[in-house]
Amino acid sequence: MDYEKILKKILSNGGDYGEIFYEIREDTNITYENGKLEKAFSGADAGIGLRLIIDGNTFYAYTNDINEKSLIKKAEELSSIAKIYKKEKKDLTLPFYEKKGVLNSKILIPDRVDINKKIGKVFEAKDFLEKYNRSIVQFRITYSDYFQKVKIVNSFGNIVEEERIQTIFLVHVVTLKDDILQTGYEPVGGAKGFELFDEINVVDVAKTAADRAIQNLTAKKISGGRMPVVLSSEAGGTMVHEAIGHGLELDLVNDGMSVYKDKIGQKVASEKITIIDDGTIPFKRGTTQFDDEGTQTQKTILVENGILKNYMSDILNAMKSGRKSTGNGRRESYRFKPIPRMTNTYIAPGEDKPEDIIKSVEKGIFVKKMGGGQVNTVTGDFVFEISEGYTIEKGEITDPIRDTTLIGNGPEILKIIDMVGNDLGFGIGTCGKDGQGVPVSDAQPTLRIPEIVVGW
Repeated sequence: MDYEKILKKILSNGGDYGEIFYEIREDTNITYENGKLEKAFSGADAGIGLRLIIDGNTFYAYTNDINEKSLIKKAEELSSIAKIYKKEKKDLTLPFYEKKGVLNSKILIPDRVDINKKIGKVFEAKDFLEKYNRSIVQFRITYSDYFQKVKIVNSFGNIVEEERIQTIFLVHVVTLKDDILQTGYEPVGGAKGFELFDEINVVDVAKTAADRAIQNLTAKKISGGRMPVVLSSEAGGTMVHEAIGHGLELDLVNDGMSVYKDKIGQKVASEKITIIDDGTIPFKRGTTQFDDEGTQTQKTILVENGILKNYMSDILNAMKSGRKSTGNGRRESYRFKPIPRMTNTYIAPGEDKPEDIIKSVEKGIFVKKMGGGQVNTVTGDFVFEISEGYTIEKGEITDPIRDTTLIGNGPEILKIIDMVGNDLGFGIGTCGKDGQGVPVSDAQPTLRIPEIVVGW
């Protein structure tokens, strides 16, 4: 297919930027729930998205009718919009540079693995949970993978091809005792193939989720209020992702929807806090070699020793603000336009020993695992669930607690963190924004917040 011809047609009536995004993707999804195998299927999808940017406005079309005649017609429809703007017509004549991102040779591509082996991993966890504890009343086990090939051609002269892979295994357990209902959840995965299961034991994943739900049945409720809280490195990166990460995505900044607008060079956190987004970390869930606009991913220092240094940007928002894209233009599939998104976002390790951080607290809360959360990016206000937590008494971790939340304001909390551990733990997830979901990971070291509102 003559991609250059299609791109020229997109820009034939003028425009600031044109792009073609081609994707073919093969997925497998397996779910065991309610005592039976609810879902086990593999499928493929392919399509092309065409984009035109004029004066900061995006016009987008997509189709799964992949032939040159159909795409020329779509390109003509896009280019006709440019007539309204009366832009100077462009004869696109550029040197095109081809770049390829290929998978590590050690990756075991999932579509080369028999689906029965994948179902077998689900049933290993199922067999364990059925016998583990009588308080378990329901559980859901999910295996999913995909193998994706993308090709991106844009008017900057880039022709990028990349192969991508993701595998994830997760367990969700529900327990019941004396009318008390509790849940436990544990996911594992990343930019890996079926070799993931050489690294993890699915029974261990199931046990972790189950133990969390079982423990919460007898965990105590505490009186809320303001108190010190220690966030474990095992807690996952909900704090960095929700409390500041979304607020540093440049579309929200440009639209005035971020509390961090116009604060480059200003202090936004404790001098102990450095925050990084890095789409290049091998095998992490948010890792790719190029973003979905053909920009090479990179390590971007967002906050350094408390000072705001940069935002996460795609091409459109970089154009609007006179910046360069940071390689954070991401999309769920060819059906969506790219927008600024996090990749692997984390608070960098500090110098404090985790055990010393716990010992420093006379009376407070230790958060081993965070649950879900919500944040208002305009104000920075957040509410986060604690899925596994404990009290701290005289520097020692003591009783488990349940039905507890953390309530605060991201900018305020980040400014008062006074101890940062020398460890680092990653969590994984699928981040939703503007109706799109993309794979991400986030991480933090052990942190001490000297005072935060604990709700119940």
